[in-house]
Amino acid sequence: MCGIVGLLSFDSRDSVDQQRLVAMRDTLYHRGPDGAGLMTAGRIGLAHRRLSIIDLVGGHQPMASNGAWVVSNGEIYNFRALRSQLESMGYVFTTQSDTEVILGAWEMFGENCVDHLDGMFAFAIWDTSLEKLFLARDRLGIKPLYYSIGENEFSFASEIKALLCQPTSAHAFSHKALPEYLANRYVAGADTFFDGIRKLLPGHSLSWSKEDGFRERRYWQPPVIPKDREEASRSDYTAQVAEGLEAAVRSHLVSDVPVGLFLSGGLDSSALAAIMAPMVDGPIQTFSVGFSETAANELHYARLMAEAIGAEHREITVTPDEFFAALPGLIWQEDEPIAFTSSIPLQKLSRLAAKHVKVVLTGEGADELFIGYDYRYRVTAMNRKLGGYYETAIPGSLRKRICTALQALPPSLSRYAERTFLTQGTAPRDIFFENFSVFRGPHRQRLLQDPADRMLDPHATGLEHYLAAGEDALQSMSHADLQTYLVELLMKQDQMSMSASIESRVPFLDHHLVELVSRIPSRFKMRGWQTKALLRDAVRDRIPSSILGRKKMGFPVPISEWLRGDFWPIVEEFVLSQRSIERGHFRPKAVRELAMEHKSGRKDHGERLWLLINLEMWRRIFTDGVDPARIYVDTHCEIKSDPKPVETLGTPSMGVIQ
Repeated sequence: MCGIVGLLSFDSRDSVDQQRLVAMRDTLYHRGPDGAGLMTAGRIGLAHRRLSIIDLVGGHQPMASNGAWVVSNGEIYNFRALRSQLESMGYVFTTQSDTEVILGAWEMFGENCVDHLDGMFAFAIWDTSLEKLFLARDRLGIKPLYYSIGENEFSFASEIKALLCQPTSAHAFSHKALPEYLANRYVAGADTFFDGIRKLLPGHSLSWSKEDGFRERRYWQPPVIPKDREEASRSDYTAQVAEGLEAAVRSHLVSDVPVGLFLSGGLDSSALAAIMAPMVDGPIQTFSVGFSETAANELHYARLMAEAIGAEHREITVTPDEFFAALPGLIWQEDEPIAFTSSIPLQKLSRLAAKHVKVVLTGEGADELFIGYDYRYRVTAMNRKLGGYYETAIPGSLRKRICTALQALPPSLSRYAERTFLTQGTAPRDIFFENFSVFRGPHRQRLLQDPADRMLDPHATGLEHYLAAGEDALQSMSHADLQTYLVELLMKQDQMSMSASIESRVPFLDHHLVELVSRIPSRFKMRGWQTKALLRDAVRDRIPSSILGRKKMGFPVPISEWLRGDFWPIVEEFVLSQRSIERGHFRPKAVRELAMEHKSGRKDHGERLWLLINLEMWRRIFTDGVDPARIYVDTHCEIKSDPKPVETLGTPSMGVIQ
């Protein structure tokens, strides 16, 4: 795994600014501390930071062959088999690197090279003979790739911060991101929080040539269940999943450096641990993170699984002080407001693992693939079904009166009713998207200041994917999340692990396994009240029963309790301060009411305050030019936020923003 950047001038007479290209590259030092490379040839420049994983001696980039240059981030897991195929077609290799396989595939298959690559990747190829630039991102979006199209040039990078190595006026805050951020925590689709900076979507390629200009193509998407598909038995599907998962784990172990595992003690990572253990020589290295609060700690289960497979297990706990002290720097790392509180413990875990291994496997993707979220999937499907009966049997006027009565109940009761078919519509927008929004429709309308912002639809992208999957609600929710919610989780996984210079791999998102499981009817993935039934059956004989049957816990960060107690000053500084209010994004009265309701305990707005805090910190760092190192919370919750010009930001590990 590495960091890649590039510059292309649309004028063939121009020469790339090499100094700027180096600055862009070294902004991503944390992604590749093992080496750096650079190529400039007139209008084109490619640069690379290397984290050495495969072919430690011969895998340097940019890499050239027969007039084509490549910079790549990620791993090609089938590179040995593909190498043999390309050699039989006449391609001559000079290294043992998986990167050179990309060049060989380009020479033999052109833009269709992506169809032959199994792995996680984001790469760029400049073909000198064709005067053509080609970019591609892996099928599920495991590796990131961002780009900007200017008046005279095109630029791309593994992280947004590298694209900011130019006048800051070129990229302002994108106000149209606000409604989607408030609803979903992130921006789905190609847009970002920056005007003029876009992300290449998963399963897409983008090419440029003088003759054709820019052309974007979707080369892969998650399959849906064919209506005329002949179903197999549960035992057959279980055997197929067990075989597919074992093949995925085996392929993800390809490496010339040690590989470990992030072990939470939940079903997903425990399944990987059990499958991985017999495939490696000696005990595997496992790593876990938890909080000092008992209710937010599942380290006991991680230890149990580590003991069951004979792993060398290490763990770390995160205190509230450490959590908030890390926040500004990690916002800089993610380039966006941090959507999920779990980013902070994940980065701490990555730093621990980096002391012992260079690669880790993680369980990301299993919930979306195997229908693993209990409330989000199972309860929503039940709500849709019961709501259909309810709307058929009860007249609309009576339903309205019932809804009004339920909303008038005390908060301790109404907060349950307002998530059901009794107060929500049964259409996908209402019962799924709005129901799981952080700020739902009425809240967004009260909060947002600009009428234009209030008119934007935050669920358009998600709905498009949902409706494409057919009439099965569970399948549709999974299909939508695989292309929206999961993509944000993968960005978090990538940015937080790479901030510690460690590569994370996600076997559950091997695209062969994804294609297999996506075509299995959802009723096999759910058994009564039990989620992920198919995955549980596939690993039943490998995992302790106490882990196999436990409910999903995730990273239960006690953010609501912290922001109501000792860390309330963070709310005062980043939500209620005059500096925050003067942004003009939100109505001051609505913000104040929200904060005071949370502080008093009348309502729980912890998630909502988290988003507002992160947005303001992000604005101070990326649009005000405040050094993240100068935004911190000490043990007495004293907030210090001193302005510093953006162009002076950076250390060798942080890079430079100009």
